[in-house]
Amino acid sequence: MLPSKFLSWLIAVSMILLTLSSLSLHQFSNNSENSFIARSVFNFILVNNSSIYLKANGEYDQMKSPPSSPEMPRKEDTNIQEVPFQVSGHAMNMDETGQHSGAVCDQSRALLRVYMYDLPSEFHFGLLGWKGSANQTWPSVSIPNGFPPYPGGLNLQHSAEYWLTIDLLVSNTANIVRPCSVIRVQNSSEADVIFVPFFSSLSYNRHPKLQGHEKVSVNRMLQDKLVQFLKGRDEWKRLGGRDHLIVAHHPNSMLFARYKLGSAMFVLADFGRYPRKIANIEKDVIAPYKHMVRTVLIANSASFSERPTLIYFRGAIYRKDGGAIRQVLYHLLKDEKDVHFAFGSVQANGIKQAGKGMSSSKFCLNIAGDTPSSNRLFDAIASHCVPVIISDEIELPFEDVLDYSEFCVFVRASDAVKKGYLLNLLRGIEQENWTKMWERLKKISRHFEYQYPSQPGDAVDMIWQTVSRKKSATQLCVHRKNRYIRSQSS
Repeated sequence: MLPSKFLSWLIAVSMILLTLSSLSLHQFSNNSENSFIARSVFNFILVNNSSIYLKANGEYDQMKSPPSSPEMPRKEDTNIQEVPFQVSGHAMNMDETGQHSGAVCDQSRALLRVYMYDLPSEFHFGLLGWKGSANQTWPSVSIPNGFPPYPGGLNLQHSAEYWLTIDLLVSNTANIVRPCSVIRVQNSSEADVIFVPFFSSLSYNRHPKLQGHEKVSVNRMLQDKLVQFLKGRDEWKRLGGRDHLIVAHHPNSMLFARYKLGSAMFVLADFGRYPRKIANIEKDVIAPYKHMVRTVLIANSASFSERPTLIYFRGAIYRKDGGAIRQVLYHLLKDEKDVHFAFGSVQANGIKQAGKGMSSSKFCLNIAGDTPSSNRLFDAIASHCVPVIISDEIELPFEDVLDYSEFCVFVRASDAVKKGYLLNLLRGIEQENWTKMWERLKKISRHFEYQYPSQPGDAVDMIWQTVSRKKSATQLCVHRKNRYIRSQSS
């Protein structure tokens, strides 16, 4: 048996040698271009150690505890990355209070490098009444009051165009803390995506009709000018527009231009008014509506027993096309004692009443209207009311990384109109199963929040991540078309 003092001495010496070896390895990996441990691999080892994080200057530092944030996605959400600076693309360092310190995004590590056209203000903030000084294209976005707000009411639900544009403008600002999934570049040859900053939904909402002596509406005029501009750009000609990103969230926005710009990637609410050759899930991005009701704080979210209403619906009842089912369901459910099914609008405190009703209901109906989607789904999510989706043609935001069956109930339209079917189904969901969906709702609701500045895993960040995942499909299309072009020209 070895003496205990000798064993203690041996362990101490071993620890010192191990520490010196690690430091030598670290230094060697930094200084040697031919290191047998690649720098990227070494970084990966350190990144995945929860007690170490990367500083903005490339140095490593110890943390007292792993970084955590209520805004960060859970591990089960595939491709929604969890480590803060992995999501952001740069070292968003945390101090001891857990707050991020600002740093300009590292272009080489961003998921997306985006070039944005400097279109005249009439295409974007000019539609909000903003007028810059001479030669000023963009308002200041480094402070919250430096740019005009998006108009409220129903306009706001289609405001994705606004939030994405602001996020790009602020991406090179050092004093704004935001994820760096995307960074704006000044040279289009360095870009993965070319962003077209046209507030198309706002253009439709505000200028759809002829005014005064106009021969062409402002909305139509802007679309025609945009087509002419894009078709003349070398960036468009290079890939036929396939790497361009255009936001057309309102179903009636870009009605004239969409057929001429259909090779581009669109950010849409759904595909309800698009032919497949113009818009499809392979190339385009489905973005959430901005919810109208106030977000329910997790601490204030009512549980199963605290929600007296079983089923809630408030909205337009008489709709055309696929929305005709609303009228059928209204007559089936309107007299049930634990069901609230009524006409409602944004007028006369309608939004406030809807928020109150949803937050005190177990299930909220999301029924197809004139188009497959509606803002009602995202109001329900913000209220932590389990959505019941009755819309066979609906497309859902971020569905490649979010399993909606974990927090929604899906019912085929053909089943929903059967007498007693919907009531029996929802009354048959036990409290335990409802609570699981409710708990999941509280965790994923942050993915549907538009805000300034954007935060890891919020709606803006999730849209950019989705665009990033679409890149490979765009590249595949381009490469397949190049199969014979290059060989024939050589």
